[in-house]
Amino acid sequence: MERRFELRKTELLADCQVHPAVFAGMTERLDQFAEPFAARLRRPEQRAHTRNVLAGLVVRRGAKERRGDRLSPRRGSAGTANVSGHSPWDYQPLLEELTCQVGKELGEPDGVIVFDPSAFPKKGWHSVAVARQWCGRLGKVENCQVGIFMGYVSRSEHALVDVRLYVPREWTKDRRRRKECGIPKELRYQTRHEMVLEMLKTKGHLLPHSWIAGDDEMGRPAWFRRKLDRSDERYLLAVPSNTTIRDLEAEPPPYNGRGRQPKQPFQQVRRWCDLLPRDVWTRLEVRDAEKGPLVVEMVKRRVVAKIDRKVGDEETLV
Repeated sequence: MERRFELRKTELLADCQVHPAVFAGMTERLDQFAEPFAARLRRPEQRAHTRNVLAGLVVRRGAKERRGDRLSPRRGSAGTANVSGHSPWDYQPLLEELTCQVGKELGEPDGVIVFDPSAFPKKGWHSVAVARQWCGRLGKVENCQVGIFMGYVSRSEHALVDVRLYVPREWTKDRRRRKECGIPKELRYQTRHEMVLEMLKTKGHLLPHSWIAGDDEMGRPAWFRRKLDRSDERYLLAVPSNTTIRDLEAEPPPYNGRGRQPKQPFQQVRRWCDLLPRDVWTRLEVRDAEKGPLVVEMVKRRVVAKIDRKVGDEETLV
């Protein structure tokens, strides 16, 4: 292993060590942490017992009962139960508070909002929204649940701020399964990209940012990219290698003197990359990795994509 990686490993291991002094005043800090979140809860008994529930979560399982006796005036009281799951409560205000804190403490004008669908393989058919669908973790269609995650990245740190469970269309049409799993009646089917746009609409203004980023699943639909562009959002989204494009900066074919001036033909991105001269590519070292530096080759061009036999808006392909 190279010396720089050995040094980095030593630094990471040092960060894993927790000094006993860290735990001094922990309960007071827990109160300060919980206060703004508890204030967002709708019911007064939920707000009153938030500290008790959080304190119970941070102690060891074997000591939980003793801790509960000391913290709660009535062990197993209805007030505590109303916080811990036996009573309906809206989690969105808590996520909004989290987003506000992330935007305030980590926010930078050129921050990046990242959207990422992530799948969780599941056995059986009884978990909410489980279905046979694309599972990126396994690289194939498999029985799984899919969550849509919204993260924020700045120079100082990164954090998750929101998550939604993707509910397949067949689930939204099955009343029996919806009732058994407690899916709200008001929930309607949304594509993953529609969910992303809703998350961006409700929380994007709380996060200072200049870019929206995502993988090729996010970048695949041209209508989604257009929606971001018309919302004055700059984006850096991966696209599948079979996306069909026209290079607007390439020399057009020679004109034969008749008809319209010819244009560059449309071609798939992977074919377009293969035909580019080697001297137009720029090598960029992204970061250190376990087996050495992670290096990518980049080129930037203005292009238009072909969408269902129609030509899309001008975009920049990197």
